[in-house]
Amino acid sequence: MASSEQQQQQQQQQQQQQQQQKKACIIDGKAIAQTIRSEITAEVQHLSEKYGKVPGLAVVIVGHRKDSQSYVNMKRKACAEVGIRSFDVDLPEQVSEAEVIQKVHELNVHPDVHGILVQLPLPGHINEEKVLSEISIEKDVDGFHPLNIGKLAMKGREPLFQPCTPKGCLELLTRSGISIRGKRAVVVGRSNIVGLPVALLLLKADATVTVVHSRTSDSESIIRQADIVIAAAGQAKMIKGDWIKPGAAVIDVGTNAVDDPSRKSGYRLVGDVDFHQVSKVAGWVTPVPGGVGPMTVAMLLKNTLDGAKYKIEQ
Repeated sequence: MASSEQQQQQQQQQQQQQQQQKKACIIDGKAIAQTIRSEITAEVQHLSEKYGKVPGLAVVIVGHRKDSQSYVNMKRKACAEVGIRSFDVDLPEQVSEAEVIQKVHELNVHPDVHGILVQLPLPGHINEEKVLSEISIEKDVDGFHPLNIGKLAMKGREPLFQPCTPKGCLELLTRSGISIRGKRAVVVGRSNIVGLPVALLLLKADATVTVVHSRTSDSESIIRQADIVIAAAGQAKMIKGDWIKPGAAVIDVGTNAVDDPSRKSGYRLVGDVDFHQVSKVAGWVTPVPGGVGPMTVAMLLKNTLDGAKYKIEQ
């Protein structure tokens, strides 16, 4: 009898050790984004063969900021890879606000343009909100038009487009087999770009959602209760391993540059989550880079495709 009890104790100890040694499943955003791009390529080809038309994305960039140019080039390259036609609108730094709006109006009525993207930030003399509100809701592939966000916030209503990064976060969860319905989700951050819309998307997916922000007291204990954590606070390695409920799914939206003399650039990118610690506790976690980032571009391409299908198949 004693021997049997000893065996049970040994088995329990082994299971505990295995649990402690077990690391989170790393959600490969690059691989999932590539799968989505392959699906988009096939649909674009179908539209071309059936209707003789392909989706078109217009990218408006003002000035010569290196980071903005880099982002725009990446988006144009991604379009070319899936067969989406790019319309390039490069405007000088000193262009007037009225001229930018005029360009947006021209693109609104262009029959081959199905999505319009204005690269931010715009120069200080141009009102970003005013320019973005002039984009036709039917071509708002960024998903930030007030009418799209308004419908996202309303029960029983569906926006024409969902914002790309938040949409990418939910796509990572669903394609990784992580159930959202009925789960407790905590969103860290309340920005218009990620925090607010991703909270609304989680609500639509039937999660119970709490938003933690800079004025929240005892954030740690709230985050510790979450089955799903979306980290979008913009603070490097803010969320520690002991903040995470064992087995939780953690989506890290943060992209923060920290000093690293060993790198040629002098810095490296880290998320809002302490990946080393969290990966020992969570059930799933996204890396930075290689997690949410590739999904944002994939969702932009998907929104452009959907915009084209909406028009072409009418």
